[in-house]
Formats: sequence, C-alpha cells, structure tokens
Amino acid sequence: MNRSSLFSRVIRGFFFSSCIVLIGTIGYSTIENWTLVESFYMAVITLTTVGFGEVRPLSSEGRIFTAFFLLLGGGFILYMFTVITEVIVGGKLESFLGKRRMEKKITDLQGHAIVAGFGRIGCTVAKILGPDEPLLIIESDSNRLEELEQTGHPHIIGDATDEAILRKAGIEKAKALLAALPTDANNLYVTLTAKEMNPGIIVVARADHTGAERRLQQAGADKVIAPYLIGARRMALTLARPTVTDFLESSICSGSMDRLLELEEIRVSNTSPLAGLRLETANLREKCNVILLSVKKTDGAMVFNPAPDYQIDEGDILVVLAEPEGLDCLRSLTSNNST
Repeated sequence: MNRSSLFSRVIRGFFFSSCIVLIGTIGYSTIENWTLVESFYMAVITLTTVGFGEVRPLSSEGRIFTAFFLLLGGGFILYMFTVITEVIVGGKLESFLGKRRMEKKITDLQGHAIVAGFGRIGCTVAKILGPDEPLLIIESDSNRLEELEQTGHPHIIGDATDEAILRKAGIEKAKALLAALPTDANNLYVTLTAKEMNPGIIVVARADHTGAERRLQQAGADKVIAPYLIGARRMALTLARPTVTDFLESSICSGSMDRLLELEEIRVSNTSPLAGLRLETANLREKCNVILLSVKKTDGAMVFNPAPDYQIDEGDILVVLAEPEGLDCLRSLTSNNST
C-alpha cells in the first residue's frame, strides 16, 4: 500500500474518532445529565482506557452505554493505532529500503558517466541520454530529490567537489565526468580532483567565462564546452543559414536520442573485417546506408571526407551520419561479432 493511501486512512480515522467521541459526549450528557465538559472527559478516558476513575458514579443505563461505547470505540482506537504505526514504520522502512537499493545500484556501476551538477545543463543531458545510459548524477540541493528520482538514474545528494562524494559515485570505475556545476571555479576543482583520482577518465567541463576554457584544459579537461558561446553561434547560424539549422534541429540536435538521423563515432576493432580495406571495397554506403564524415586516427589526426582509396585501419574511429538501423549494421561490421 502506498503512503498517500495510508495518510488518507489516517485522516478518515481521525474524523471517525471525533465522531465517536462526540457520540460518547452526547450519550453521557443525555443519560447521566452531566455537563458537556464532564461528558467529553468521560468519553475520552473511556476510549483511551487510561484507568482514571469515573467522573461520577454511573447509573445502570450509564454502565450499559459505557459497555457498548467501549466495544464500538475501543476497537476503532486500536485500528487507528495500527494505521499510525504502519505509516511511521512503513515510511521509515520504505526510506531505508530505497536508500539500500540506491546504494546497491551505485556500487554495481562500472564504466559509467558522472554528471556533477543537476542544473539546466545536467538536467538536459540526463533527459537526452535517457534512463538506459549508465549515468550517475551528483546534486547538492536536496530539494531536487524528486526531480532526480524521475530521471531513473542513480543519484547522490552531496557536494561534487568533495573527494568522498566522488569516491562514493565510483569515480575510479567511471569512464567519463561531466563537470556542469554553476561556477568555473568548482568545475576546475572537480576536474583536478577527478583526474587525480582516475587519470584515465574523460572529463567534459562547462566554462562560462573567457579564460576559463584554457584553465580547465590545463587542469586536465579533455573537452571544454562554453554553453553561451555555442548558443550564440546557433542563433547566428539560424539567422544566416536557416535551412542548415532546420536540418540540424530535425535530424541531429533534437532534445532526444530518438532521432531520424544520428551522428555517431564507432571504433574499428582488431578483429573487424573492415580493417585493411579501402573505402571503395568496404562499400559502407551500400551495405549499411551510412555517410562517413571523417575518421580519427589512433594518433589523434582527423581525416575529413576520406577519399574512396582511404584504407581503414584497426583503431580508426569512424564518424558517421545514419539512421539507427545503419549504425547497428556498421557496429556489427566494426566489431568482432560480424558475420
């Protein structure tokens, strides 16, 4: 039974308890000719069975009324005690079990991404990636707990600049960290701490002010994103090239992973049948209906719009544009699971 149902039972119980006390008050006042205060007091001590003596000696009719009043009200008071106990104990148990489940989910995470900061950027990232992406969110504001729960991702209420919180988030096992805290100083500190605790982690950091980008890169950030600069470029592009913007909006940059087209990067494994083939021989467009935009070599060099005679090597990262089905096809060819 959920908590809202329990609380509604409690409210109804208090209403009916008041009605029973009112019945007792009226009954004693009518049968024994007592004052309302005396009658109310007698009704309460009878229901609660505290053991105090009678206000005045009861008549035979009063004793008969008391017996029926106890049968009616005593059982109901016992029921109310059970409901209230269920609310208190059940709420604590639910909270305890929920906390244990969350701790287990966090402990089981491996190769996940950590989002430090659940502001507008962190919230949007969580929505775009969806609940299936291995993601953990760190947020300092406990008032946003309900919003965090709605994302479906494991989360921690705490300060992301605290090493203990990062360790609890599994920073040593994480593959990436998104530093999306409100200030450049905090993002810089989180970047330094994350790189110290896990040198191999990929850090994507937010920068708001001029000069912060260089400092974040010096601190170890692999990528630095300036949201205001990107927003300004997007607005300028909308004015200058509206058709291009419409294409990006409808196919690539929608606020969901469920897009018509997707930009994806796929690495060529050492057992892939594509390794050693020229593009014209691999014929990716015909086999998987993908558009190869660029290739990133193992040394970091980028080859844009590679020619047909370009040779695909082991470890190449293919940057492609395709529908989800085409991407699945290419992943099969680039992995060791291809047939």
